[in-house]
Amino acid sequence: MDLKAVIFDFDGTLADTRKLIVAAKQEMMKQLGLKVLDEATCVATIGLTAYDAFSKDYPELSPEEIEVVVKTYRAKFDELKTTMPPELFPGVDTVFAELKKRGIARTIATSRNKKSLYEFVGNWGMTDDFAVILCAEDTEKVKPNPDPVLKTLEALSISGDQALVVGDMPVDILMGKRAGAFACGVSYGNSNREELLSAGADFVIDSMEELLDIL
Repeated sequence: MDLKAVIFDFDGTLADTRKLIVAAKQEMMKQLGLKVLDEATCVATIGLTAYDAFSKDYPELSPEEIEVVVKTYRAKFDELKTTMPPELFPGVDTVFAELKKRGIARTIATSRNKKSLYEFVGNWGMTDDFAVILCAEDTEKVKPNPDPVLKTLEALSISGDQALVVGDMPVDILMGKRAGAFACGVSYGNSNREELLSAGADFVIDSMEELLDIL
């Protein structure tokens, strides 16, 4: 591969946000009197926008009710993030340093909202590490649609075969492959090797450091 860019997912790929997301979802469900879903069900929709995730979880709710669910969830998320702050996965700093050394652009394509994503990245002093950051609001269509990758490729003036998408969920893999990019799944996030390979992953790694072996 003649890579010019690596397009990273955020939740479950760069940052370990699983406990925080699940706790915020379940606290929201209790507050609103909704059926409290188990951890596996809460995790299954990570990678989708909050609206799409809760629409899938509660198909009986109206669009207006889903908006209330999303608003309440985000409030719970903001409340809990101070007591259970997410951390970068081991090896992220090492991999980023090597990518920079090789002149390979680092970007983010996430379904997380812009306010939340930029807060985390800013707190870690990483804002300038990324050539492109695309959040849920930045494309009309989100994962597994290829638009976030296509928009990134356009911004960097590169082709799909010069980019590698790295993510922990099948929607990340599908997004990358549909844009003509290479796709690498990470098994340490919120999915597993079998699901990532079934989605079409070219590679699956068990730690962030293994990404350097692919390069």
